[in-house]
Amino acid sequence: MIQLPTLSLYIHFPWCVKKCPYCDFNSHQLKSNIPAPEYISALIQDFKTHITELQGRQFHSIFLGGGTPSLFPSKDMAKLFEFFDKNNLIQPQAEITIEANPATIEHGKFTDYKAMGINRISLGVQSFQNDKLKALGRIHNNQDVYQAITSLTNAGFTNFNIDLMHGLPNQSPQDAVFDLQSALELNPTHLSWYQLTIEPNTAFAVKPPNLPDEDTLGVIEEQGKALIQQYDFLQYEVSAFAKDACQAAHNLNYWRFGDYIGIGAGAHGKITDLTTGVIKRHWKRKHPSLYLAEKTFPYGQSIIDKTSLPYEFMLNILRLHEGFSTRQFESATGLKITEIKAPLKKALDKGLLVQQNECYIPSKLGRTFLNDLINLFLPD
Repeated sequence: MIQLPTLSLYIHFPWCVKKCPYCDFNSHQLKSNIPAPEYISALIQDFKTHITELQGRQFHSIFLGGGTPSLFPSKDMAKLFEFFDKNNLIQPQAEITIEANPATIEHGKFTDYKAMGINRISLGVQSFQNDKLKALGRIHNNQDVYQAITSLTNAGFTNFNIDLMHGLPNQSPQDAVFDLQSALELNPTHLSWYQLTIEPNTAFAVKPPNLPDEDTLGVIEEQGKALIQQYDFLQYEVSAFAKDACQAAHNLNYWRFGDYIGIGAGAHGKITDLTTGVIKRHWKRKHPSLYLAEKTFPYGQSIIDKTSLPYEFMLNILRLHEGFSTRQFESATGLKITEIKAPLKKALDKGLLVQQNECYIPSKLGRTFLNDLINLFLPD
């Protein structure tokens, strides 16, 4: 029987100082001042259309992403949190994360974020080498990173993530290890370490840079993971590593097929209706000007067909090294585990999954060939 899952909130801030050549997110280069008061007002109106979807729940986590949320003035951002507080929408121990660009942070902003209730920072570092940052189109340099870390720790933040890429243009294994060593020495609680990929409709897709070959990428991954392990980080997801109990609660909710409301230009959400058992997705207009002109939300929505639910569930949960239990699958989808008996057997027979009692865990082979494993659950 389907059960009401944990609920999170994603808030999208769509503007950047400059569009990076690898970025395929819904971000738009600033050509004038941010219409911050108007956008915050639109976010609140957007949120109000989702009130019934809370179904008695408060937010387990909130993530302010972009774009570059740290471009917004603190006084405008605070109005959003005043609305949340007034309506008692956030759990007392909720994880609240904001993405920050090292080049767009005024030192006082971290103190302002702390006062709002934000308790986690995700810093978009990508590399500690200035030539690599330039190749990626980033507007910060390595000194901006160190200054941002000093500012956030001085403001009292003890829980922060560093976003770091590897497989960068002309990157050697030594370069990649240097970046990782530099990040780990800053003592983050969480590390997102992922490979640069060339996505359609990006500047890199039009003019591809010289990226490392497969052999070099293999050496980078092997040496990098060995170094991360030396610093007592646990890999719990494809590209996520955490110290102690600092796994990202917001991302875990995505990967465990939890519910989330998405507000802001281009934001997506997924909601379970407990009374009907229906699981639906919603989305908003992508372009900020169209979003700001919108009078009704959401812009679009669709129901996840029951035949697609196993695939949708596996697309998320199998990214986690912990795998999933029979109970998790049944409570999240409303389906019996017997309904996926055939693909489960294939996955076990191929050695892509291992079974421990009623839990199914991706094997080392399954993690290596994750797409092949997930695709076993595609509807016929």
